[in-house]
Amino acid sequence: MLNVEKSIGFLLAKAYQRTFALFREELEKFDLTPPQYALLAFLWQQDGVTQVELSEKSQVDRTTLGGLIDRLEKFGLVERHPHPHDRRAYQIKLTPRGRSLEPQLRECSKKALAKLTSGLSKKDVAELGRILEILRGETRIYEKPTF
Repeated sequence: MLNVEKSIGFLLAKAYQRTFALFREELEKFDLTPPQYALLAFLWQQDGVTQVELSEKSQVDRTTLGGLIDRLEKFGLVERHPHPHDRRAYQIKLTPRGRSLEPQLRECSKKALAKLTSGLSKKDVAELGRILEILRGETRIYEKPTF
């Protein structure tokens, strides 16, 4: 008989929920969500990418991504700029405020990860990361299925 509480799918879902909750708690003082943080983190790595490029990197569908960018823009953390070579595209760029929050927000990320992995050794954390990369599979653009 299948023990649902021990199944890989159930455990991954519950681990995700715990991770999200810990991270959300750390980000509360900045009024940001983990998905918004992730977009900022991609922009800290490479500022000025297009919305399509950001969708591909983050594996967030374009519609959801548009809403996340709207909220970050409303908070004064990013701006949309017309692409210099493609009139149909916009570059997403960090504002000075968006860039200045990087050290504080990265610290939030470190604290959440430390809480999540407090019962694991460094070797266990590395192994968990390796296994999650395998389970994640091939990186590809994520689009919501249409029915």
